[in-house]
Amino acid sequence: MKVKIVEVGLRDGLQNETEIYPTTIKLELIKRLIAANLINIEVTSFVHPKWIPQLADAEQLLVDLPTHHKINYRALVPNTKGFERIKASPLSEIAVFISASQTHNMKNVNKTIAASLKQIKEILNLASTSHLPVRAYISCVFGCPYEGHVSLRVVEELCRDLFDLGVYEVSLGDTIGVAVPCQVKQVLHSLQSSYAGKLAVHFHDTKGLALVNCFVSLEEGITTFDSSIGGLGGCPYAPGASGNVATEELVTMLHGMGVETGIDLAELCETAAWMENIRKKPLPSKVLRSYLAKRGVSGE
Repeated sequence: MKVKIVEVGLRDGLQNETEIYPTTIKLELIKRLIAANLINIEVTSFVHPKWIPQLADAEQLLVDLPTHHKINYRALVPNTKGFERIKASPLSEIAVFISASQTHNMKNVNKTIAASLKQIKEILNLASTSHLPVRAYISCVFGCPYEGHVSLRVVEELCRDLFDLGVYEVSLGDTIGVAVPCQVKQVLHSLQSSYAGKLAVHFHDTKGLALVNCFVSLEEGITTFDSSIGGLGGCPYAPGASGNVATEELVTMLHGMGVETGIDLAELCETAAWMENIRKKPLPSKVLRSYLAKRGVSGE
């Protein structure tokens, strides 16, 4: 069995860092991820720099991206103005996003869910003319920092609407890391009958359950997983959201189960160690801690 790993550290990870890293550091991180055989990399977001200053260099980053025919680069595009900024770029695809929580959607983009769907339709129309595939994220699938419980019916309707609009894949986001395995099974069991092979999962590790939720997702037939180098991440508009599941932790589990990823785990850990050194404070990844301990480095 083989799965696809989508590396989101450069976007979902760095957007929540207090420090703004220069473009040169981001480009070096991309080179190191490619050296570890990661071929699906979300590199940035075209959100207005006022809201996410950590990603203000989006245009320059795309200009300087390493050219590699095997690498699928993608960027998050929040609106049509954001789409206009990606012209003549090396992107293989783009991503759009919406929340299953009305309150979180308003906090995040100052729009209702209905208004966001209308905006996504406009982006998809533009993407179609540029022959760019579009992936969609649904945030707060398993819980909201403002509303608490999120209706599965709303998630089902959003999936239907997004696929009807033309996205090729929907990534189901546990934005604040509250999902538990039985809930994951319930949600995926409901959706897989209609959208098997078209769903991905995106777990945050707030309660330490991201890996077990990935395991349950694998059992439910999911073969595409979002993750972030070192466990970087969080959502600026979701109080309590912690980092994503660490790519090296996910790969360690999958390789231990005999699942193919195509990723070089040792090179991946070297990349996480390099990023931690750049960051100058520990990353949350337990696999990284173990890797550094074997090298005689405390990492603290």
